[in-house]
This record gives sequence, structure tokens and C-alpha cells, in this order.
Amino acid sequence: MQSAVATSAAPPPVIAAGAGEADVFLTLTVAEQACAVPVLAVRDVLGAHAITRIPLAPGEVAGSLNLRGRIVTALDLRQRLGLPPREAAAAPAMSVVVEQSGELYALLVDQVGEVVPLPAGGLTTNPPTLDVLWREVSRGVQRREGHLVIVLDVARVLAIG
Repeated sequence: MQSAVATSAAPPPVIAAGAGEADVFLTLTVAEQACAVPVLAVRDVLGAHAITRIPLAPGEVAGSLNLRGRIVTALDLRQRLGLPPREAAAAPAMSVVVEQSGELYALLVDQVGEVVPLPAGGLTTNPPTLDVLWREVSRGVQRREGHLVIVLDVARVLAIG
């Protein structure tokens, strides 16, 4: 995947596919929950990276990292979604770098999966049993290979505070 580091325009919006078509998403895992983000919002995927803490930042902000000379705010998706912190013995978090309003943000996740098409007609509304924090950031859910995938709305995930 190529990175568009120095872009100033926001990425094009994800447009719902027509009947029988599919939107393309990057799958990821947070606390063993399968999630997906629109691939058009993704700018880069990084392995473990040094993160510098930011004093007085909200709890969801893990800090900042340097991506080829550009400062990127790192957001801990576990913290954002009210999940327990990553265990010390667990593999380090991976970063899914997304762009919003000309700024880059790194979403810290447990694992990054693959780029997959999800059928446009398969997205259903959030179930009423879904935790309220998850409902706030979810565009809906979809069943894929026998498990539930929560499709995240990147703008809502980044709306903290």
C-alpha cells in the first residue's frame, strides 16, 4: 500500500456501492473483535512504532509518532472503545494511519487483517445489544465468515473529547 503523506485534500468519501457491488475495507482486530475501516481512508499501515506521550492529552490519545517527518497523533482504539488495556506480554500495537481534514492519525490496533470487499447490501444497523461506545463509532455490522465485523466510521472514531 502506498502512502500519500503530503496531501492536503481530504480523501474522497466512501460511496455506497450499487446492488450486487461491494465497498472495500481494511479489516483489523481490537481485543479479539473484528472491525473494518474504509480502505479509501487508510494512508499507511505501520508495525510497532515509538510513541511519545503528550502531557494533558485525553486518555484516548496514546501520544504522537513521527511518520517520515510528519507528526501523527496516535489514538488507542482500545481506550477509545472502553476496552481493557493491551497486556504487557502481548505483541505491540500496529498503527492504521488515516487522514481526516488534512491531518494524519494513527489508530492503534491489535492486528491488521486484509483488504476485503464487503457486499453493500450486507451492512446492517447496529444491534441494540452493542455497547454504547461501539454504537457511537460504528456505521453498522456485517457477518463475514461466521463472525460479526463492526464497520467503523473513522470521523466518529476521531471525534474525542
